[in-house]
Amino acid sequence: MAKKPSLPKGTRDFSPQEVAKRLYIMDTIKSSFQLYGFQPIETPSFENSETLMGKYGEEGDRLIFKILNNRNLNN
Repeated sequence: MAKKPSLPKGTRDFSPQEVAKRLYIMDTIKSSFQLYGFQPIETPSFENSETLMGKYGEEGDRLIFKILNNRNLNN
């Protein structure tokens, strides 16, 4: 029997009302920052595991989500 889709542990969905509130807050923050000359940047939301592992101790290592590379290396 196929498994039902579910959210990965530690993640959540946001309702349309929650998204609207979050966007309002972010827009307010962005406009305030822009008044003082700050410019936006975008960075990845993940990091190489070598950079993070061991940096926060054993307990911190258990809190790191790992993304496995599932590509076929024979191609």
